[in-house]
This record gives sequence, structure tokens and C-alpha cells, in this order.
Amino acid sequence: MANRVLRLLILFQVLYSTIVFGSVLDIDKEEEEFSEELLLKPLPDRKVLAHFHFQSTAPPSTSFGRHHHLFPKPISQLVKKFRVKEMELSFTQGRWRYEQWGGFDPISSNNAKPPGVELWAVFDVPQSQVDASWKNLTHALSGLFCASINFLESSTTYSAPEWAFRPDLGNLRYGTLPREAVCTENLTPWLKLLPCRDKAGLSALMDRPSIYRGFYHSQRLHLTLTGSSSEEVDSGIVLEQTLTVVLQPSSWRTGKSYVDKAHSQPSWSISSIFGRKVGGKCVLAKSSNVYLQFEKGLVGELKNLKKENANPKTNKLASKVFLSNLSFDLSVNPDKVFEEVDNFHSKSTSILYEFSVEKYNDSHPLDLGLTWKIPVFWSCQQAPLHASRFLMGSGNERGAIAIYLRSTELSEGLKKSDIVDQSCDLRVNVFQVVPWYIKVYYHTLQVFVNQQSRAVADIIERIHVSPSKDKTSPGMMELILKLPCSLESAAINLEFDKGFLHIDEYPPDANQGFDIPAAVISYPDFHASMHFSEDGSLDKSPMFSKFQEKSLVLSYTEILLVPLTTPDFSMPYNVITITCTVFALYYGSLLNVLQKRVGEEERFLKSNAGRKTGRLSQLLTKFSTKLRGKPREPQASTAVSSSFVSFKLILKILLVAGIAICWQYYFG
Repeated sequence: MANRVLRLLILFQVLYSTIVFGSVLDIDKEEEEFSEELLLKPLPDRKVLAHFHFQSTAPPSTSFGRHHHLFPKPISQLVKKFRVKEMELSFTQGRWRYEQWGGFDPISSNNAKPPGVELWAVFDVPQSQVDASWKNLTHALSGLFCASINFLESSTTYSAPEWAFRPDLGNLRYGTLPREAVCTENLTPWLKLLPCRDKAGLSALMDRPSIYRGFYHSQRLHLTLTGSSSEEVDSGIVLEQTLTVVLQPSSWRTGKSYVDKAHSQPSWSISSIFGRKVGGKCVLAKSSNVYLQFEKGLVGELKNLKKENANPKTNKLASKVFLSNLSFDLSVNPDKVFEEVDNFHSKSTSILYEFSVEKYNDSHPLDLGLTWKIPVFWSCQQAPLHASRFLMGSGNERGAIAIYLRSTELSEGLKKSDIVDQSCDLRVNVFQVVPWYIKVYYHTLQVFVNQQSRAVADIIERIHVSPSKDKTSPGMMELILKLPCSLESAAINLEFDKGFLHIDEYPPDANQGFDIPAAVISYPDFHASMHFSEDGSLDKSPMFSKFQEKSLVLSYTEILLVPLTTPDFSMPYNVITITCTVFALYYGSLLNVLQKRVGEEERFLKSNAGRKTGRLSQLLTKFSTKLRGKPREPQASTAVSSSFVSFKLILKILLVAGIAICWQYYFG
């Protein structure tokens, strides 16, 4: 009877919840989604680019205290507690080579990061609370990713750019840690945010030795809010986790040997570069695909080779797919082939092969391989200008920073296309942060165009300078340069003085030098995007949906290493050592004296004196006492008898010595 009543109560509770909360369930029809994708792309310098893209989406919800099924709960708590509107965090090892790996595509513009840690965030709080939210966010991220991100809490390590770094974003804070080392301690927490971690799906390819032996490695986390937030409705969150790796493949198959092996493209496969195969998708993933991309320069070169060797009567599909041609072979047939459309900057288009992971499992894994038959040479598409930065001057007192801009193939095309229009201008944004101990003199700004000195007002369209304050805030400079399209080279020079730090402000290994963060160079008139399908068949792909958005062409310069005057850190060590030694000797001797007793010392001396007299002297003492008929004094007369015996012994020795001398004198 009791069980029946309990069942009726449970049924009544379910019906009541369904009736009362039915509207809430209707509002929250959207479910959390997760997708995983991998993009492989051969590079001109015998390397392979692997770009992992994981996206987790949490839709808007009206329920109080959201319970997540796929979306990582720590990220949701960060967004809600610190009111983060948009945030990006990256851990990078190595430097992106823009001349060899390209600089005019979404991957190089969004995922090519400077070495170390870079963090920027936009907060939805009043201006007076932004710094406090930034400080709390850095501490939370430091504990979450096992890194030294909490060092960015100090006002001397972050800045507030206005329009040169990320335009149209208010309440923005930006900070970098160039010296931060990247290792598996940072990758493991990053993988824990994935539903399947690294146990299944494409994330299982992330073998630690394979990834960290690469030439470039950058793990990135970017989150944005979707929808309008209010007190009753929580905004949706889109979390993108990307891992960009540049690896050197080892030949997995003994193919043809070329004459010039140093410049030939190596054959590779997924198992040869990662040491593993794709054994199926993550069970919780909505979509899981592997893509192979041939960029524009490579496709153009393959088309030229095919025109020279193939039959001119080739259909469009054969020229588009490039399967079983004279240049390369694929170990797995692709499920779909896409060709880039709406390409404005180049005549050739890139080709994309799609491989679905859903039809593969552990017994039949995916091992995509690319085998080259002949050497192929091409170049990646460059940004309008190639930026580099270096130091000038010598000594530990003064110096100068120089930013050098050099024209590329894209700017050469602008010269030819706008040769009639003499008013053609090339706009360049420069964002530079300098630590407070590098005292920059902004009035020494010099601009050179084609190795000719130009007036600052003629080249710089807009400038924003925030001078540094000692031990308070770094210096920041934002520039918009208006350069002519006929530009061959341009340079910007700034002089500075090297400051002096307190001994407590020097970091470990101060003799190595002090880092100046990389400068950010962007081109507001140029945007990188890729469109591979006119019918929208790739719109369901989160990665290529992101690639279709117009992203600002952006690049980073080198990190500068400035030597500063450092004290002799061995001198305090020597002083401390000598001081400790003196104190040890003094207190050791004092304690030794205080601990000894006077009575024990006297008894110790008497016992030593008794031992020195010997057994013969004791027998003589006993014999003399018997002759005199006096009793032996046990303790008090010991010293007197010993002195008497010793006196008689000396007399005997002197007597024997005198007799010997006389005998020698008279009879010798």
C-alpha cells in the first residue's frame, strides 16, 4: 500500500512540473552542441600545417542555475561572475614565419600569435570596475590553466588600447607574457574543457611528443556571447578552442627519389605526423570532419603542370578534383570536393577535400596520406607589407626601436593596378606596448619612406600616445600610417632610455635581458576570408563559417630582448655567507663556554695528572711510605708525594750524569 502511494506522489509531481514549467521547457528548446574539425595543409618549406578546431555552444537559457551537459562549466562561471563579453587567451611556442607560411588568410590572421601568453578581454561592466574585473579574471585563468597569468594583474603589465588593436570594442584590456613557457601542464587543462578530452575523436591525435617537437605550436581559446543579456535571460556562449601546429613530416612511404631532395615535398600521412590514426569521432560531437586544403599558389602550380602534361580536352570536374593526376595521390578518396569562390586578390583558387570521420571506427581507422610524385614549388600569399622590428644603439644607457615595413607581392599588385591613380594610399595600424623601465621619448619619432625622411604629419594620420609611469603603467602607442601605394619600404624610429630597477624588481635570470612585447601590425583596408561553396553546403561547418567572416589582416613583429644594467647578485650572497659564519662562530663559542661546569673541569685535570705519573712513580711512592712507617694519604697527599718523587728522580739523574762526565774526563 505504501509503495502505491509513493508512486502516485511521484506521478503527481511529474505532472505538476510538466504543467508549471512547460513554458520554460518550450523556451529552452535549443540544446548544447559540440563539433570537432581538423584542417591539414602542406606548406612550401616541406612542413605540414595542422589546425584543430573545436566549438562548444551554449544557447540562451531562462532557467536559474544552468546545468550544462556539453559546455564546460568553468567557462560559464567565468563569463557570469566577471561579466566577460568577449575574451581570447593563447599559449604559443615558436614564431609564425609569415614569409614562408603566409599572412593573408584567416589562420595566419586569427591564430598566428606571439610567443608566450597573450590575453585580451572585453567586460560588460562600468568603466570604474574594469580593472578589478581584469584582476580577478587573470587569477581565475591562472588557476584554471596552470600558468602564470596572474602576473598580468599588475597595472605595469597590461594596457587599454582604444582603436588600433581591436576597433569598436570598449572596456578592452590587453596583456602579454613573452617569457611564459608552454608545456603539457597548459595543454592538459585545455583538453579537459572538451567533452571527450583526448580519449576519443580528433583530440586523440594530440600526442604530446608529436605536438611539442613541432616548429610552431599555439593553443587558443576564444569565447563570445550571443544574444542580448538581461536579468531574466542568460546570454548564449560560443567557445572556440583551436590548436595550430606546424610539423615536419617524416617520409612514411618509400616513394621516388628526387634529384633535389632538399626542396622536394615529402610524403606524409596522419599516422606519420601524429603517431596515431583517427579511430572515429567523439560520441558527443554533432559533426566530425577532416579537411585537406591546397592553397592558391599550389593549385596554380598544379594546373600549370597539368596543362603541360595532360590532354587539353579535360572536363571541369577532373580539373577541379585533381584525383589520380601526375603530381600526387591521396590514400583515401574524399567525400566532397570544394573550390574557393569570390576570390578577388588572386586568379587561382584553393581546393578543399572533405573526409567525414563518422564512417570510421577503431577497427577501420582513418589514415589520410598524401604522396607526391614530382617536386612542386610555390609560395603562400603574403600580407600587404612584411613587418619586422629590431633594436639600435649600444650600451646600457640609451637605444632606439625601429619598425621596418617592406613591400610584398600583394603591394606590388597594388602598384600596377593603381598606377594611374596617384592618390592611392595604404593604411597601416601600429600598436606598440613598452614596459615602464624603457623610457621612450615619443617626440623623437621619425618616419622614413623609401629611405627618405618624411614629415610626421604627412605620414601619420592619427596617433594616440600614453606615456609610461614609473612602477605604475607601461607606455602605449597607437598609430595609423597613411603610406603611398608605390611604397617599397618604410621605417619608424623611436629613441629611449634604459631605466634602473630596484633589486626586488629584477626577475629570475635578469642577465638574460628584458622582453619588449611584440608590436601588432594590422591593415584596416584588407580582410581575410575564404568561401568554398556557393550553395552553402559548408555553412554547417563552424570552422569554415568562421573563415567566411571578414577578419582583419593582422601580424605580429618579433619580441625584443633589451639588456639592462643589472647588479652583481653574488655580492649579497657573499655578505650573507660571511655574516652567518661570524655569527655561528660567536654564538657557538659562547654556548660552549656557558654549558661547561667548573667542578667537572678540575676533576678532569686531576685525573689526567694522575695518569701522567705512571706506574713506576706509584710503586716508589708506596715503597717510601712503608719505609717511613706512615699510612698513605689517598687523595690529599697525591700531589705532594708525586712532587717529592719527581724531585728525587731529578737528583739521581744529575748524579749519574756527573759521574759519567768525570769518568769520561779522566779515563776517556
